[in-house]
Amino acid sequence: MKIAVFDTHPYDVRALKEANAGHGHVLEFFEERLHDKTAELARGFDAVCPFVNCRLTESVLLKLKELGVRLVTLRAAGFNGIDIAAAARLGIKVTRVPAYSPEAVAEHNFALILTLVRKTHRAYNRVREQNFSLDGLEGFNLHGRTYGAVGAGRIGQCALRIAKGFGCKLLAYDPYENPKIAAEIGFEYVPLERLLAEADVISLHLPLSEQSHHLINARTLALAKRGVVIANTSRGGLIDTAALIDALKTGQVGGVGLDVYEQEEGVFFNDLSDRPLQDDTLARLMTFPNVLITSHQGFLTREALAAIAQTTLSNALAYERGEALVNEVSSA
Repeated sequence: MKIAVFDTHPYDVRALKEANAGHGHVLEFFEERLHDKTAELARGFDAVCPFVNCRLTESVLLKLKELGVRLVTLRAAGFNGIDIAAAARLGIKVTRVPAYSPEAVAEHNFALILTLVRKTHRAYNRVREQNFSLDGLEGFNLHGRTYGAVGAGRIGQCALRIAKGFGCKLLAYDPYENPKIAAEIGFEYVPLERLLAEADVISLHLPLSEQSHHLINARTLALAKRGVVIANTSRGGLIDTAALIDALKTGQVGGVGLDVYEQEEGVFFNDLSDRPLQDDTLARLMTFPNVLITSHQGFLTREALAAIAQTTLSNALAYERGEALVNEVSSA
């Protein structure tokens, strides 16, 4: 197939080219995100390959159909940027990468948590300035603490296994419970309210939906244990950022690690170092010494990139051959 790959970076190009050696697709790479002003770039292609911050609204999908695009092979798990119902009406198939390397995201989740609870980011900056004082760097042990995973799918399960290795008590909230997995890993399913009340560390591993949007808000933050540490490597929209800032100011939240942000489009994945940051909310978050922000890099390991590329191109090959699309996103 002829595939237009949008929102690409050098690591995407490398991984997709390597994976394509076994598929034989014709790939063309565009740095631009796919949206209403860039859809014309897909002219002459059979498929498009967008990433998480591309926006395939009904009007964009209609334009793609007019240009001859028959398939959207998304190289990500989340598909909230695509109007799935409109795609179905237009006869455009949408596939995704439901799982690539859950360990990659779960491990990054703990990189954020460990940095926060041991304040290594602050220590690193001090030592670079030859300040070897330990004042203000007191942290806490994860061993013996209660770890709460909001979402216990593939990534949540990996995170719970890591937390178990640290000797944490394990709690999880998930709308879809799997008692067999809970028994195997050794965690307890509890209502969200109990998890919030008991967890010393909370990590978010839910997809973004109408039900999960702003799940972490003023009300739920007030239910949490005072000084709780929160890590989000899932979707930025799970957290009401304004409410989070208020909770940080009062000390209700003791630390936050964010690999995602609800207004990250146009900011994350870009080098903006030569201009003022236009997002005042993000700028405010960055002023807190107990907030650690990374730019949506949880997926960025060699293993994860290879798996994403392989599944993305395999989805396109299955469509080309008329085979069952096991990773199709349904509008139902």
